[in-house]
Amino acid sequence: MSGRQGHVLRHERIAGLIEELSTGYRFTYDANYLRDLGLPPVSLTLPKRLAPYLSTVLFPCFVALLAEGALAEVQCRQLHLDERDLFGRLLKTCSGDVIGSLSIAEVSS
Repeated sequence: MSGRQGHVLRHERIAGLIEELSTGYRFTYDANYLRDLGLPPVSLTLPKRLAPYLSTVLFPCFVALLAEGALAEVQCRQLHLDERDLFGRLLKTCSGDVIGSLSIAEVSS
């Protein structure tokens, strides 16, 4: 299941792109977001930089956006998602009205 992508938005402004790779995940900041020195990083664990971040597991700041417990079960059942597919859940449940400053907009393939 590689090739899925999502725009990472901070207060509805594109901050970067999160991608699922065959080897894990990549987060890359948007060039316009990087240029604006007044904008903070999306996470303290992902400081602003040109080089992409790579990880074999989904970055904790994005996992933290996901529902847990009973709400996660309901979301997965209603959306026909595998509860273990964290990236799929991120793309399908973290857009629109979410708690906090970050949201994810799935990029259509």
